[in-house]
Amino acid sequence: MKHRLISGLFALLALTSFPAGVSAQNLMDVFGEEEPSTQYAYATFKTTRIVSGHSIENPANGVLLFMISHHFGKVNSGAYDLFGLDQATIRLGLEYGVNDFISVGIGRSTYQKSYDGFIKAKVLRQSEGARNMPLSVTLFSAMDLFSLKWSDPDRENYFSSRLSYVHQIMLARKFSDRLSVQVTPTFIHKNLVKASTDDNDTYAIGTAGRFKITKRLSVNAEYFHVLPGSVADDFENPLSVGVDIETGGHVFQLHFSNAQPMFERAFLTETKGKWTNGDIYFGFNISRVFTIRKPSMPAE
Repeated sequence: MKHRLISGLFALLALTSFPAGVSAQNLMDVFGEEEPSTQYAYATFKTTRIVSGHSIENPANGVLLFMISHHFGKVNSGAYDLFGLDQATIRLGLEYGVNDFISVGIGRSTYQKSYDGFIKAKVLRQSEGARNMPLSVTLFSAMDLFSLKWSDPDRENYFSSRLSYVHQIMLARKFSDRLSVQVTPTFIHKNLVKASTDDNDTYAIGTAGRFKITKRLSVNAEYFHVLPGSVADDFENPLSVGVDIETGGHVFQLHFSNAQPMFERAFLTETKGKWTNGDIYFGFNISRVFTIRKPSMPAE
């Protein structure tokens, strides 16, 4: 009993002798208790694209990503065009991680001699533990400009007529180390359309997934359903499937799609190919990252 009393007095003395500024974390460390931690989902997708469409992923803070996107011609074009290999549509793009949450990018496509730029912002990140969040959410906004010569240069043409805009909310969940799924509500606005009966505004909903087969190999698929309107009446919904192959500093994405262009406004609203007719484009994305700026380490 005497020993218990002495032990209790020493414990009380130890508690009252702590400085007033000692944090709860320090007290937990003293008594061997761990503060609840948060485990965040990472690598929901291998790179910033699932196939043609964006994923929730951004380049890391201070990292520049260079991406080459390439689509050959239609597979059903026959032996004369070597089943599409004689033709090509190309996009060259740069993406930069401004910080841990925001990235920006620019690109140039041979399709309609188009330039595009975008910004992506992570607003929520899937996590469990002290903070539970079932989904990752990324916001995406893009603008593109086609630079083809005007079909009728004698009429009054406006620079603003060359512009289109795309806005997306990307909702993704990594269900396991193998399976990730993303849903992408999308809004597209074109300043200029071909006919007065065409819609300037188009809505679509995208679904996409990734299934990891090995540490460096995965199967990807994405589909965008364009909601009823003039675009849905005149064009096809883009469907793409492919594989990701990681080699270290590079990620190779090989895929088949009924969409020829490789930026949002074009492949979402101007896809003409039909899978059932063999209007399939074989293509690839190659991405390479470069560390431009190393994040500063927090002061100790």
